[in-house]
Amino acid sequence: MRSFFATLFLLAPVVLGAQESTSARAPGPPPAIEWQYGVHTDVAYLGDLNSPANQLFRSRGTTPKVDEVIVNMAGVYVRKKPSEQSRWGLEFGAHTGEDAKLFGFSATAPNMSGASWMLHLPPTNISYLLPVGSGLTVQGGIFGSFIGYDGLYAKDNLSYTRPWTADFTPYYMLGVNASYGVTSKTTVAGFILNGYWHLAHANNVPSVGGQVAYKPSDPFTVKETVLYGPHQANTALRLWRFLSNTTIERKTDRLTTALDFHVASEQVDGTGSPRAWWVAGQLPAHLVIHGPWSVTVRPEFAYDSQGRWTTFRQTVTALTSTLEYRAHARGAQAIFRLEHRYDHSTGPDGGFFTDDPAAPGGLTPGQHLLIAAVMLTYDGSLRR
Repeated sequence: MRSFFATLFLLAPVVLGAQESTSARAPGPPPAIEWQYGVHTDVAYLGDLNSPANQLFRSRGTTPKVDEVIVNMAGVYVRKKPSEQSRWGLEFGAHTGEDAKLFGFSATAPNMSGASWMLHLPPTNISYLLPVGSGLTVQGGIFGSFIGYDGLYAKDNLSYTRPWTADFTPYYMLGVNASYGVTSKTTVAGFILNGYWHLAHANNVPSVGGQVAYKPSDPFTVKETVLYGPHQANTALRLWRFLSNTTIERKTDRLTTALDFHVASEQVDGTGSPRAWWVAGQLPAHLVIHGPWSVTVRPEFAYDSQGRWTTFRQTVTALTSTLEYRAHARGAQAIFRLEHRYDHSTGPDGGFFTDDPAAPGGLTPGQHLLIAAVMLTYDGSLRR
């Protein structure tokens, strides 16, 4: 499967370049081509009132360490978006930190070859805008996931810590996608991937999926995304994993509210193995109080019936409250967040680490986190 994507990457410039050379070019001076670039860093302290000796936020893919100051993310990027004036697009960069270590791996499948260095790659891809109708964009490589409401980088989200819906569905995808604006309000996309997690290698059979994004009016956006494919060594069709993600967002200058709901299921290989379910959702609300000050409240829940996503059979409810201040200076930005998060986990394997010697298995159902975070960014652009 990896050779398939490598071949596609090598052939894409040849095939698409030939098409571009035969297309008609408008007279006049060439338009400016904009390149965007940036750097960012993210430092935080997550104080855990349980004070676990191992200093870990149990079963999490991001912000996994507590009770110490941590660089959770630092990165750089360069990108050029495709347009009618310059149809080729490119995106690449690098990142590191605690949040970059686990986010692309599977709890149940082995790592792919090269994962140890690929985990340092943010979206790294090439794209091309085909002159078909309103424009068909084809993209190949590592790209941002079509699934979910939150991104890998805390600076791009409403709260500092990510919800359960985000940590256990893909942040990035590895493969090929194509998107097309059917109307001014509706965009459709389809994709072929190496698998559910972009750094895992469960088998050699690709996963497929698609998305419909609809904007009925200016403040509203509705997205429905599905993903279907095998995430076990046995690739029999009856064992394939299916995921559906529904997102509804209402965004104005001052208030952003959203519903993000996930449901996934797969039959686990083996005699007598039950069907595994993943059901999770969140309802974030973000209000700009005045100027640079804003607050976010995010209730959420997650259910992992067989531990196929979080590695533990558990049901989790959580409530996160965030106070934010943003300071701007030209292309530079400083984001300060104070956050309180409470998670409650029940079920056969539920719970969070604690230093209480009387806690069964060293676990307790509840966890309070007090969080202070600073994110520094700089974004610029060049024209030629």
